[in-house]
Amino acid sequence: MRFAVMLTLATRSSALRSMALRAAATTSAGAQKRVLVPIADGSEEIETSCITDTLVRAGAEVTVASVEATTTCTMSRGLKIVADALVTDVSGDDWDLVALPGGMPGAERLRDSDALDAILRKQDARRAPLAAVCASPAVILKSKGILRSQATCYPAPPFVEALGDIADGDVVRDGHITTSRGPGTSLKFALDLVDQLYGPEKAEELRAQMLVD
Repeated sequence: MRFAVMLTLATRSSALRSMALRAAATTSAGAQKRVLVPIADGSEEIETSCITDTLVRAGAEVTVASVEATTTCTMSRGLKIVADALVTDVSGDDWDLVALPGGMPGAERLRDSDALDAILRKQDARRAPLAAVCASPAVILKSKGILRSQATCYPAPPFVEALGDIADGDVVRDGHITTSRGPGTSLKFALDLVDQLYGPEKAEELRAQMLVD
């Protein structure tokens, strides 16, 4: 029997928010980084949560934005997540990082969003950090011509064939684009993004706190 669970990212716990504020206050960069995590019906919930939780812990201001008509998305395994905003509401903003969870058909729905397409192309033109995990490197970034060199993705034949050539490693960083393989590599992926935004010391601090081997 499946239980429907409502996880409201827009109203995260006060403890987590306090931790994020303390981290932001002590980061060497000084300014709080702004991160966009787009989601859709069918997005992968583990990847979404790992990206969001880890970057909030680092001190980032993370906005989860839905490409659907409403903020509530039913994820790939039935978990319901309430986003902070619609992608159309934040399409004019600038971001320090845009990170795409995978999952199917979520990756396809993200790919087909005109508002998100404009955000991704603007981010790429600025050479500002872009990240994608699981199906999204192949389904979204490769299909849009944004992936140009080294990358990885979920090792299923359709994605591997679309990508053409998979680089070694659970997390692959090539210029301003970072890719990863799937749910099991999501914490490593998220910590690599923390490293890029806040430096290796912050990433190692979180790795130890979160008991990540």
